[in-house]
Amino acid sequence: MILTHRPALDSLTGLSVGDAFGDQFFLLSNRGLSASVDLPAAPWEWSDDTEMACSVLDVLLRCGSIDQDALARAFATRLDIGRRYGAGALELLERVRDGERWQTASVEAFGGNGSYGNGAAMRVAPLGAYFAGDPERAAAEAVASAEVTHAHPEGVAGAVAVAVAASLAAAGSASEPDSGPAPGSGPPDASSGFVAGDLIEAALDLVPAGQVRRGLDRALGMRGHSVERAAHDLGNGSRITAPDTVPFTLWVAARHGDDYEAAVRACVAVGGDVDTTAAIVGGIVAARVGAEGIPAAWRAAREPLPAWAPLG
Repeated sequence: MILTHRPALDSLTGLSVGDAFGDQFFLLSNRGLSASVDLPAAPWEWSDDTEMACSVLDVLLRCGSIDQDALARAFATRLDIGRRYGAGALELLERVRDGERWQTASVEAFGGNGSYGNGAAMRVAPLGAYFAGDPERAAAEAVASAEVTHAHPEGVAGAVAVAVAASLAAAGSASEPDSGPAPGSGPPDASSGFVAGDLIEAALDLVPAGQVRRGLDRALGMRGHSVERAAHDLGNGSRITAPDTVPFTLWVAARHGDDYEAAVRACVAVGGDVDTTAAIVGGIVAARVGAEGIPAAWRAAREPLPAWAPLG
C-alpha cells in the first residue's frame, strides 16, 4: 500500500478548484454551455462541497482514520450556511450543532429513510487519495465518513465508489489505458478506451448491489460515447442523488484521467449539479495528476481555503 499525504492534499486542491469553477456556472448549468466556455472572473468561490471535504481530510490527518464523532463535530461547528448547503444537510447539521447525536439525526433524515443524496460522495475523494493503493481501506473509511450524514445505503454506496476511484487514481495504477489513445489526443470514437477503465471496475468490486452499482455497470459499457450521451444515460446530478451523480462522474474521471481541465469542463458542459460533479471529478483526477496538473490560472482564481483547512 502507498500511504502518503501528498495525493490527498492534491485531491483536495483538485476538488476545491473543480467545485469553485463549477459553482460559477451553477445558475446557467442547464443551458447547454460549451466545454470551451471562457473562464469566469476571479475569485471563484467554493461551496459546501469544499468546506466538508476540508473537514474530512482534517480529521484524517489528525486521527489517521475517520473518527465519526470528530467528523460530525467538525461538520456542525464549521457549518457556513452561505456555502449553499442543501436543506436536508442544513437541518441535520443544525440538529447536531444543537447537541443531538448524529446517529439519530442521520437515520431520521428524509422521513426515517436517511439521505441518498450526493453529499457523501462530493467530499470523499481526498479520503480515497489518502489511502492510495488500498481501495478496500478507502471503501471502509468512506462508509464511516458517509454514515455521519447519509444513512441510506445508496448515499453510502456513492461515497464508496468515489473513494475507491480516488484511491486507485492516487496509486498511479490508473495511468495506463486499456486500449486506444490517451485523453486529449483526439475526439472519442468507438475504438477509444478509458484511461483508468479499471477505475470503474475497481469501484464495482466494492460497491454493494443497488442503483449506484447498476449505474456503474452502465458506465463501464459506455466507452467511446460522448459526454452528452453519458450524462443523458447516467445522469448529471440534477436530481442531487448519488445514483444520478456518481456513475457519470466516474465515467468522466475514467475518460479524462490525465487531463484535469478537460474532465472538469466536461462536467460544466452537460449541466446539472455542476459544482458537485466537477468537485468529484476534480478530486479524483487531481489525485492522479497532482496539483501541478491543474492549470495555474485556475488554482489562482479559486478563493483561499479556510485557515483551518489542511492546505490553509
